[in-house]
Amino acid sequence: MIFLHPSIDPVIFSLGSIEIRWYGLAYVAAFLIGIQLMKRFNNKIQDNINTKIIDDFFIWSIIGVIVGGRLGYVIFYQTLIFLNDPFYIFYIWEGGMSFHGGLIGIITSTYFFSKIKNISFFYLSDLITLVAPIGLFFGRIANFINVELIGKVTTFPIAVIYSTIDNLPRHPSQLYEAFFEGLILFFILYFFFIKFYNKKMIGKLSGLFLLFYGLFRFSVEFIREPDANLGLFFNLLSMGQLLSLPLLLFGFLLLIKRNV
Repeated sequence: MIFLHPSIDPVIFSLGSIEIRWYGLAYVAAFLIGIQLMKRFNNKIQDNINTKIIDDFFIWSIIGVIVGGRLGYVIFYQTLIFLNDPFYIFYIWEGGMSFHGGLIGIITSTYFFSKIKNISFFYLSDLITLVAPIGLFFGRIANFINVELIGKVTTFPIAVIYSTIDNLPRHPSQLYEAFFEGLILFFILYFFFIKFYNKKMIGKLSGLFLLFYGLFRFSVEFIREPDANLGLFFNLLSMGQLLSLPLLLFGFLLLIKRNV
């Protein structure tokens, strides 16, 4: 069954020169829902941290994700533009965020925040990874609305035609990623949290997140169009896949070190 993309306006509404976009709303929803769920999950754990600490982390998480996401996009995906015009990094109105950059950003902010508050880095990172798939889900849905990161042309029975791109049936790769990196990953982590998580398991959720996100992202990228300005490296792997390989490695090593 082939579906026609609904052609939803990326702008929800505008007030003069101010535009409220689905992509921005996805970020807002992810942060607001995520911080509330972090507090709920924290309350289910014996020897948890003070809820106020999680509230204090809210602004740190925003800065880490947004600054890291923008830096990652410019450095990983727009390297030549950045080298020719370093100020391009501030052209946020032109769009562009990288998950891998955002991941590095929030790891960095989590590290410094945990040092300042004298709490376990891995405990906080476990809480973050529990809710991160929610943000990934919202983000991929926004990508689908914006007709970004489209899939490759396919003869698969289920496909989507993006009329603003062409009239060819394509994999709805954004929806695949929303399903695997969002819903499936959340339930994997939540199941582990409910069934096995305790003080001795600190750090293992972070390892599981890295491992499964890397696996899902690496796999779906095979049916997603590579970035037009980069193409495939070695005629095989996209930039997203290359950046996901370290996640697989670090996730596996973290699980082994933490004795899962």
